[in-house]
Amino acid sequence: MSKTKGQPEASPSEEEGKIRLGPLENFIGFNLRLAQDASFQTYAQHVGKPHLRPGRFAAMMLIHQNPGLTQMELSRAIARDKSSVTPLVQTLQREGLITRTPSEIDRRRVTLRLTDAGEEVLKSLLAHAEEHDRKLDAIVGDRKAELLELLKDIVKHLT
Repeated sequence: MSKTKGQPEASPSEEEGKIRLGPLENFIGFNLRLAQDASFQTYAQHVGKPHLRPGRFAAMMLIHQNPGLTQMELSRAIARDKSSVTPLVQTLQREGLITRTPSEIDRRRVTLRLTDAGEEVLKSLLAHAEEHDRKLDAIVGDRKAELLELLKDIVKHLT
């Protein structure tokens, strides 16, 4: 590309329309992150409510599947530290989607349950998640079981 007077010269990446990734192109972790971001953005667009991101859906599903789950157990299950789970739980409670009550076993612990409103929101989010997963299924085809096993192996061996 030729330089026009008064304009900066274009970088090679601008000329090609693509940024060179270098070694990142073949890093599994980097590509996992890009795939996750693409998946999450598409899911959020499909749901149409940006505040109901996949992380909220996962937390709500785990609470639904495990009524009385503690905040610490939720934190471990979704692989998030307390500093990110606490605001999530507070927001879900503030929006009337969950209740937080002291544990009957250990009053220092708080247990989580979905409210009726939370159950309704979860049903809607599940329908969106299933539709989104069908799109992902179409991309990975008959390799889904293999991909899931590989992803689970990554989690198993790195945590």
